[in-house]
Amino acid sequence: MALEDLKLSMILTLAFIFGLTTLAFVFLLDALGLASPLVALILALIFNVGQWLVSPYLVEFFYHVRELPYHEAPHVHQALEEVVSKSGLREKPKLMIAEVPYPNAFAYGSPLTGNRVAVTRGLLEALNKDEIAGVLGHEVGHIVHRDVQVMTLVSVLPAFFYILGRMFLYSKDGGDRDRSGAIALGFLSLLIYFILSLANLHLSRIREYYADYHSVKTAPSPRAGAARLMSALAKIVNYTGRLKAEGAEVRVAGFKELFIADPDSAVEDMEALEGYRLAKKIAEGKVTLADRILELFSTHPNIVERLRRLEELGRYEKL
Repeated sequence: MALEDLKLSMILTLAFIFGLTTLAFVFLLDALGLASPLVALILALIFNVGQWLVSPYLVEFFYHVRELPYHEAPHVHQALEEVVSKSGLREKPKLMIAEVPYPNAFAYGSPLTGNRVAVTRGLLEALNKDEIAGVLGHEVGHIVHRDVQVMTLVSVLPAFFYILGRMFLYSKDGGDRDRSGAIALGFLSLLIYFILSLANLHLSRIREYYADYHSVKTAPSPRAGAARLMSALAKIVNYTGRLKAEGAEVRVAGFKELFIADPDSAVEDMEALEGYRLAKKIAEGKVTLADRILELFSTHPNIVERLRRLEELGRYEKL
């Protein structure tokens, strides 16, 4: 998928989310004959902005995150510095380490903490320097594209309709006719919540592709960038999948959208990657209808499709 296609897809998805929200607001406010739902919207907005501001502290608490000293992992700091120098950022994000055994990485931050990139202990043990650079390129891409801010903004909208739906469904005011109308509006609000949630997940998957693109773009060449990130993703999925298959518990504490790969689908993804190895060509892997349906409810793209698109990016002479 070319950069222009990614941008267009993001624009159309955002337009759909805000367009549907606006139409729903107009309809519901007209049906109610008042503007009280705006109070719920303001409360949802305050909650999400507050959550964005304090979420770095929650992330660091759940994942035992601390700053990674330069002397402890100079190769990781050097890889991050190289990526940052090619990304146009004014300053290097603070490099952190999460003391968890499975390999992964995530970018996070807020105005209270600044931008931060965390790698897990498992990532440092599982990947080599080039693969780590590929992962860091992806995470820096999230910072460059302001993904935390964008996803925080759009997450307000389905949350509002969920609150509104529950308010209608549990309302006991009025007669039978009013009650029937409230129930209908409640189910309509929950339907809008469901549609917006799916749209948000789609937007999250697109932004993962966009971050992959950034990782490839900041490599010495598209071919090298695609190869190192593909290798990194394969190792992350295999390592995590084997841990889960052996009975290890992989906790993501509600923050899995931050990770470079989805730990919840690691076993299935691992099996898909093994199928690729047997076929020896990633492009020959099949994405089934069941895979595509499951992807609709995931924050991350299907690993088969993701690796295939990375392979396509690697064929460009220049990005």
